[in-house]
This record gives sequence, C-alpha cells and structure tokens, in this order.
Amino acid sequence: MLSGRTRRYKMKYVSGFLSIIIALFFSSTGAEDVVVYGQVGGTVTLPILKWGSERVSVQWYFEMNTQSIISRNYQGRETKAPQWEDRLSLSKTDFSLIINNIRLEDFNSFRCELKDFRPPPITSVTIFRLTHVSVQPVSPLLAGNNLNLKCDIKDIVEGTQRRWLNPQKQDLNEDKRVQIGDDSSLTVMKVTGQDHGEWTCVVTYKGREAYANTLVTVIDLSPAHPQPIYTSVSPLSLLHLPCFFSIPLPLSWSDSQEKGIQGGRWTFTPSPAAGSLTGVVQTLVNLSLGPPLAWVVNQKRRLDVSALQTNNRKLSLSKKGVTVGDRGKYTCVVEFQRDDTLKREMRVEVLQLLTSPVSVAFVGQEVNLTCTLGQPLTSDLEVKWIPPHHSSLLPLGSSPHPTLLTIPEATYGDGGWWRCELWRNKTKLTSVEITLKIERVPMDVWLLVTICAAAVIFVLLLILTVILIRRHRQIQFAGDDAQTWQTQILQLQRPQTRRILQKLVISYRSESLSMDNVSTILS
Repeated sequence: MLSGRTRRYKMKYVSGFLSIIIALFFSSTGAEDVVVYGQVGGTVTLPILKWGSERVSVQWYFEMNTQSIISRNYQGRETKAPQWEDRLSLSKTDFSLIINNIRLEDFNSFRCELKDFRPPPITSVTIFRLTHVSVQPVSPLLAGNNLNLKCDIKDIVEGTQRRWLNPQKQDLNEDKRVQIGDDSSLTVMKVTGQDHGEWTCVVTYKGREAYANTLVTVIDLSPAHPQPIYTSVSPLSLLHLPCFFSIPLPLSWSDSQEKGIQGGRWTFTPSPAAGSLTGVVQTLVNLSLGPPLAWVVNQKRRLDVSALQTNNRKLSLSKKGVTVGDRGKYTCVVEFQRDDTLKREMRVEVLQLLTSPVSVAFVGQEVNLTCTLGQPLTSDLEVKWIPPHHSSLLPLGSSPHPTLLTIPEATYGDGGWWRCELWRNKTKLTSVEITLKIERVPMDVWLLVTICAAAVIFVLLLILTVILIRRHRQIQFAGDDAQTWQTQILQLQRPQTRRILQKLVISYRSESLSMDNVSTILS
C-alpha cells in the first residue's frame, strides 16, 4: 500500500506529463499543401518565409523519407544528403529550398519542418508538391513556316494561368501572327529569323510564377540590305555580295541532300544603267546535286566562290575589279524540300567618273567632269568633289555639289587627281578617282593647222582668179558677136529683119540665147 507521499509524487508526475503533451499538441501547426511548378533541367524555389525566433532549425524531406535531404540548425550549420549535394541549397534570408537542375524523378512532394526552440517549442510543417511543366521541342523551321508550341502541365490545379513570351521576352498581345488556343497552345504564322531563340511558357499560380523554356531554331538567310550596295569603277574595287545562314545549319553540304537542301544558285539581272542585256536574268553560280555535290560557276565574271567551297554554309560572293556592267540586282537562292525556298535580293550601284574629252585635255580647252550612277541620284544622295589643290575651280563651296563640273578654260593647275564622293546624310558610301592630264598644244599640231589654213587660202585665191578670167572673156566675146549680128541684120530686107528680131526676142526671154542660136536664126 502506497503512502500518501508516494501517491502525491505520482500524481504530480502524471499531471506534468499530460501538460507537456497538451502544450505540444496546441503549439504545432497543421500541414499545408503548396503547389509549385517546374521544368526538367530548370531551377525552382520552394518558398518558406522567415518565421519564429532566432532559435529556429529547418529540415527538408523528400516524399515520406525520415532522413532529411538538407537541414540547418539554429546556429547556422548545414548538412546535406550526399545524393543531393550539388543540387540543393537554402536561402540566406529565409528557409526557402532552391533546387537546381531538376530531374524527372524530383516531381513529387517535399516536406519542410521548422522548429523554434524558444519555450514553449513550436513546430511548423509545410508540404510542397512539385508539378511538371514541359514544352515539347520542335524541329528546325525554315523562315516562312508556322510554329506550333504547347505548354503541358501534369496535374494542373484550378486557378493556374499560362502565357507565352517570345525570344525577346515580350508578350505576344501585339503580334498579329499569333493564335492562342483554349488549352494555351501557341501558333505563330510565317516565322522569321527574329523568332529564332528561346520561347517561354509562363505558368502563374497564386502569385507565383514558373517558367518552361524551349529553343526554337529558325533557319533563315542573313537580313536583306535595306539600301543598295555602293561601289565604284576601278580595277582595285572589291564588290562583296553577302549571303549566309543567320545560324549555323545542323548539317554540311555533303549531307545536305539527305537533310532537305535540294539546290541553290546566284542570279544577276543587269539594270538599264549596266549598258547591255538589260532585264536578262543570268545564272552566275549553281549548286549541282551531283554526285558529288558541288558549286558550278556558269558565268566567267571573275567571281570569287571560295566561300562556297567550304563547309561553313557561307554563300557569299566577291569580285575584284568593278565595271559599270556590274550594276543590277543579285539574288541568292537556297531550295529545300516541299518547294520551300529562302531568297535574298540585293541591288548594286556603281559610281563612275566620266571626262570629256576622254584622255587628255589641252590648256585653254573646255573640260567636263561627270559623276554618275548611270541614273539620276535620289533625293537622299549627294556628291562631293575633291579637286586638285591648284584647280581653277577652287573654291567649290559647301556640298552638295553638282554631278556635272565644267572647267571653261583648263589650266595646268586643273591636272591631277580628281575624286568624287557619294554621300548619304553623314555617311560616305563610296568614291571614285581619275587622273586628269592637262597639256600644252604640241608644235606639230600648230604646224598642221598653219599648212591647212595656207592651203585653204590658196584654193580660194585660185577659184577667184578663174572666175575673174571667165567673166572677162565673156564680155569680150559678147562685144565681137554684137558687131557681127549688126552687120548681118543690116544686110537683110525689112520683113525678114522683123521676123529675125522676133525670134531673137523669144530666145532671149526663154534664156536660151547663145552664139549658136544667133547664127542659126540669121542663116
């Protein structure tokens, strides 16, 4: 039989134990489920805000395991499970868990336990459910094809919203090419090189955002030149025609036929300013499917096709030595299966400097200099002349200068290098130079001119002398004939005289009166 002292001790012990159990029951918070979305290979944060006093420890568990994957005591010491060593970390400002390089097996539940050791002790438990978000990758697209993307969520929760960002991280509300389905699937019509890059599906739930990314490859040629390519007539000028894929192709020319490339070519259409074959399309270079696959130069225009012979997918052409015949439109074409074609066009303008007279001008002679593209300049273009330092036309005044310069009387100071520059606003596009030769009229030329002048004078004097002699003889013959006629007429009878005079008058009026006519009438 127990003594009263013993019974009082047991009652005190039981009541104390019950009070501790009751305190623990009421001080623990209930578990809370939080949905967080993530993507394989991405990074996700399971958020736990600052809580409790300074004596709080945190432990994170995966699924229903009793062994923590990462923990930190209230003194700041951290421990990690070996299999999670490289992929887990705790936030420095709160108790959030950061998971890097998410794996497919990570999409499950995570449990966070917080213990505050300030009396009375308090425990907080939060359960997170990591849900898989994915965007299926797409095959490389050609510019002009349609892009279709779908943002898949496993076990989607009500209240979850999805939207899309393009590679420039912009919303698609203003893009008229975009169509978004009821399931948030995305369709972009006629993609361009600007659509190449990382597209993002943004998943929003209760103010938290998750991102699922996918890389979209758009195969396109380099952007077309908004303005013509300007060069000048010179054996040293270099004409470069750029054409290349904006991204490296996932193939080489050797296996391009199997992967979809079916052909390619460069064509040239001369402009009216080229001077010949205007409007006739010429094939410069053609991709022969072989075998073996090779580029064939069809036109011998001194083209450098070395870039086409390598496997870096550059399609650029170049040419050293530019003439006016190079003016026109150049087209780079690559053909794929299903009649898909990539094409880039560029226009080449060639600046030319013409002189009149062409080769050599003499002192005192008028000289014309013309700077031209073969057609009138557009309003945004202007020329600037750089004459020799001692030219008689200096100063020319501020630009723009006229395309035609006239030297009224050339001097030795006008000889030398003349340069014409073509400008757009404050950008020099190209320039052309010539050497103008000014020489004194040579002595043999003056001698030739003197001889020719003397010969002309001699011929004129000779002609004048002949004319005077002939006139003198006509007057003398006319006097002798008149005396003879008078004698014959007096010897005739009156009626016969009257008839003869009438015939003479008629002959005179018809301008057929001559010595032979008079003799015939008198006889």
